[in-house]
Amino acid sequence: MQEPKDNQPEVTETNKVYITKKMTTGEVTKKYPATREVFSKHFGKSCFDCPAFGTEDVNLACMMHNTDVEMFVNELIEAAQKEAESKTF
Repeated sequence: MQEPKDNQPEVTETNKVYITKKMTTGEVTKKYPATREVFSKHFGKSCFDCPAFGTEDVNLACMMHNTDVEMFVNELIEAAQKEAESKTF
């Protein structure tokens, strides 16, 4: 399997997107730009202006915003998967 380019979503061999709660918020949004909508939905559009955004992991961000991390990660995966599928056609 080839290494993904920075501007392309990382997709596993089963065509599934790989996002975990241990990934940083910046890592997720860089690999999967469609996830920005999920962050905005749960944390507000101003979350991207926060000095911590990009360096904190998804789990900490969810704790800070009183958001269920499992549900949030599932929404991130769903958004990224839709984006990846739209680029394969």
